[in-house]
Amino acid sequence: MLQQVNGHSSSPDTHGRKPLREDLQEFLGQEAPLHLLDDLTKVNPVMLETVLRCLQARYMADTFYTNAGCTLVALNPFKPVPQLYSPELMKEYHTAPQPQKLKPHIFSVGEQTYRNVKSLIEPVNQSIVVSGESGAGKTWTSRCLMKFYAVVAASPTSWESHRIAERIEQRILNSNPVMEAFGNACTLRNNNSSRFGKFIQLQLNRAQQMTGAAVQTYLLEKTRVACQASSERNFHIFYQICKGASADERLQWHLPEGAAFSWLPNPERTLEEDCFKVTREAMLHLGINTPTQNNIFKLLAGLLHLGNIQFADSGDEAQPCQLMDDAKCPFRTSASLLWLPEDPLLETLQIRTIRAGRQQQVFQKPCSRAECDTRRDCLAKLVYSRLFDWLVSVINSSICADPDSWTTFIGLLDVYGFESFPSNSLEQLCINYANEKLQQHFVAHYLKAQQEEYAVEGLEWSFVNYRDNQNCLDLIEGSPISICSLINEECRLNRPSSAAQLQTRIESALAGSPCLGHDRLSPEPSFLVLHYAGPVRYHTAGLVEKNKDPIPPELTRLLQQSQDPLLKVLFPADPEEKSQEEPSGHSRAPVLTVVSKFKVLNQLEACGLVETIHISAAGFPIRVSHQKFVERYELLRRLHPRTSQAAHSPSNKGPSERSLHAEEATLQPLLQDILHTLPALTQAAATPGDPAEATPAPVHCGRTKVFMTDSMLELLERRRAQVLEQCARCIQDGWRRHRHRKQERQRQAAVLIQAATRSWLTRKRIQRLHTAATVIKRAWQKWRTRMAFLASEELDGVEEKHGSQAPHSLSSFLLPHAQTWLLGAIIRLWPLGLVLANAAVGARGFQRKLVVWACLQLPSSSPSSYTVQKAQEQAGVTSIRALPQGSVKFHCRKSPLRYADICPEPSSYSVTGFNQILLERHRLSHV
Repeated sequence: MLQQVNGHSSSPDTHGRKPLREDLQEFLGQEAPLHLLDDLTKVNPVMLETVLRCLQARYMADTFYTNAGCTLVALNPFKPVPQLYSPELMKEYHTAPQPQKLKPHIFSVGEQTYRNVKSLIEPVNQSIVVSGESGAGKTWTSRCLMKFYAVVAASPTSWESHRIAERIEQRILNSNPVMEAFGNACTLRNNNSSRFGKFIQLQLNRAQQMTGAAVQTYLLEKTRVACQASSERNFHIFYQICKGASADERLQWHLPEGAAFSWLPNPERTLEEDCFKVTREAMLHLGINTPTQNNIFKLLAGLLHLGNIQFADSGDEAQPCQLMDDAKCPFRTSASLLWLPEDPLLETLQIRTIRAGRQQQVFQKPCSRAECDTRRDCLAKLVYSRLFDWLVSVINSSICADPDSWTTFIGLLDVYGFESFPSNSLEQLCINYANEKLQQHFVAHYLKAQQEEYAVEGLEWSFVNYRDNQNCLDLIEGSPISICSLINEECRLNRPSSAAQLQTRIESALAGSPCLGHDRLSPEPSFLVLHYAGPVRYHTAGLVEKNKDPIPPELTRLLQQSQDPLLKVLFPADPEEKSQEEPSGHSRAPVLTVVSKFKVLNQLEACGLVETIHISAAGFPIRVSHQKFVERYELLRRLHPRTSQAAHSPSNKGPSERSLHAEEATLQPLLQDILHTLPALTQAAATPGDPAEATPAPVHCGRTKVFMTDSMLELLERRRAQVLEQCARCIQDGWRRHRHRKQERQRQAAVLIQAATRSWLTRKRIQRLHTAATVIKRAWQKWRTRMAFLASEELDGVEEKHGSQAPHSLSSFLLPHAQTWLLGAIIRLWPLGLVLANAAVGARGFQRKLVVWACLQLPSSSPSSYTVQKAQEQAGVTSIRALPQGSVKFHCRKSPLRYADICPEPSSYSVTGFNQILLERHRLSHV
């Protein structure tokens, strides 16, 4: 809840400001520094004077927010304060673990409500009531809250959702300048005063992201369109179109430079709110296109020209009043802009239609000059109010989310501030009645209910004598007789109302009310109401007429004939709701008046500042039932275990079988066991040398609930977090131990599997190698036997000369040519095969050729020219096992053949060189 206070209210005049400052400095020199007290409940004693001194001290220190229990008091600085509402500060309050520990700020209230909605235990819809006097800064505060929620309630997970959320936030924020342009005006106290009440519902989905919003408005001060008080202005939008329109738009809307309008007072004043470009851009973002905007502004220009229509008195009552000469041009311009026929428009303003009798006969009566002005004003108010309601519906259709897409909401209620002007009428009566209702609702639902609950629970409590404003409410809305009932009765009577007669009726019928004052020295008929915020005098002149809020049916029918596309939407041909007709003398049906419409404010709430401080300073804002208290804080007994068996013995009966008394008896030992641990917790949390921390914990156990303060709740939650941390550590230790043991078993099993797998793979590899070695060995033995046989045949064969002789020579064998060639190749190349078989794996290409030439020393002639020379053809016995003539030279430093000079085993069949085969004749003979 937020209470707005005007920053200059403590020193209304400049002459008294210096003594007050000196008095404050003297007070601060003797007492504790008041500007450091961020909560008014710490002020002692709690009196209006000390509260005002504390607020004044904080205001002079540029500290504009102060807590008052459950209420935040905001002072209007009336100057720009840098970084007071920056996005960085929003994030700081949003990300803080405990925002209430930070300095009081409107963002702290916003974050608290957002976390209440976000709570996983009991998410509850939240509402913030922004109340205060006119000019205290309620509209600005509501705007800051909307910006805060637009920032913190948007955390999309994808780019597409980010674009959707950004569009929703922009539309919600763009609704502010549109509604302020059409619903705010400059008053005596405030340049941007809201002349309507609004309730903004920010809709959140299950993930607490903003999905949309809805705006509900009530009681627009539409009389301001046609009537403005002295030194005040009309709604901002009229000044925006006159100052911000382009030359073509001025020509189209008939708004020349320097044009004077009766309904546009003080046009020379330039305000920050007179920004036409911002309004048009915001309307464009809300889905209102440029042609529709031009149509809206054309209607507003038509209303300004309608205000310049003046009528002259008619000498004959049977003749209607005629237009004045200087009003004919504005009349034609207004009819043209509103797309209304001139003759029916003039006739509707001049002549009144009356239905009388049981047959509802229709009579026409010329109106007086005052009645013509009233009907003209009524036409303008009707068009503007319908236009405002249509804009609200367009805004809702643009920003409102589907009902299935949101689950909770945060409400912002911006209500009228308390008003007291030199001339107060029905508008101020309704506004102040709303504030009285807010004050009474808060007293009934907070102050009174809290004290009564303490008494019911049996707590020792010194009751606070707060001021109840029920007498003032009975005066305004009581039954059977009140101010509202008397005004409504005057409206039902079909007779002219007299201001003096209404004053007499009110004073005589409500003379016994203590809240009705008397001022015999007032020159005008009026009555005095003693509100909780101060006395206000209300003039009775025009009170009944304003309460009737008459809408002649002929005006509605006239507007239905307009060819303007927007007016056709605002006034359909067959409206569902019929216009309110003037009551006849035979009709006793209740009339829907302004006062009767104002009953919707019964459900709202506000605060009384000093009484709230009293209750909050001495009370217990935290109330928890015994059952929930035990369920949440039973684990605190782990810090100080007790030997009580009654607290630990579970009940064998089910919940359905136990009575409430038995259940309470079961909870009491547990509850007392928990409460016995609180002094030890308080002493453990106390800071050495801090007497405030060493005091006993403010906790009281009632009959059904446990009452405590915020500080005690924080202490319990902190200790509970410690216990949960200990439990979490125990669980983590057990889990780590279990995981380590499991991993060790898995490691041992993996080692065993790996060993078995390696053993199997090794056996398979050895088997393959053994098989391959056997195959190679057999092939080698076969080849060696073949070579030995060939060598033996060469050395020991019959000596024959080439081409002549014995049949046992090789040339005498009758072999095919192919076999003969193959046998010769084997004889020539078998040493080369041995060399290549033992060559290095990497010997390729030219390197391999070098190896062949180096080993065999082949001649350069072709292989076909090589012949085997027999022993008979040479001088002496020669064979291939004989050593070569001369030396064999190698041109490589290192042999490319692997294991070329190593004998694997001492065998007579092994090779000991490159081209020498050790074959003994006697061994060959055995083969």
